[in-house]
Amino acid sequence: MIDAISHLFNQVVSALAPILTPDWGALVGLLPIFLVIGVVGPLISLLVFGWLLYVVRAPRTRIPYVPPAPVPALIVDGEPQYPAGEPYCPVDRRVFPFGKVTCDRCGRELAVRCPKCGTGREAAIDTCATCGLVLKIEPRLRQLQPVGPPPGGAAAA
Repeated sequence: MIDAISHLFNQVVSALAPILTPDWGALVGLLPIFLVIGVVGPLISLLVFGWLLYVVRAPRTRIPYVPPAPVPALIVDGEPQYPAGEPYCPVDRRVFPFGKVTCDRCGRELAVRCPKCGTGREAAIDTCATCGLVLKIEPRLRQLQPVGPPPGGAAAA
């Protein structure tokens, strides 16, 4: 009876031997596949997920910046009315953005009316000869305003 149990045990062990004792050569051959599936695959997945998250949450400029263009002067009773402190061309009757000193159509020097005393002068001159007001006509830096409310959830009153 012991021989029968021993013989049965040997048959079970010999049947399970291919499963319990693997072929190491075949497993080493599968190592690159396990490396791609276990290491490179998750790294690529994390990179793609991070990139998608950045694209979805990245801030976007919704309003493109358009540099200001000259506008025609306001005509009141047949005479042009130029705003004080802004350069203008009396020949073309156009008001230019800050920073311009020559007209782009006729090439003449632009004029500026002093906001304090109303005296006219050339746009290239910084100081009014009548009242002494220093008015530098320089381009202003434009800042785009955010579309939504300010951070923190509280709207500015």
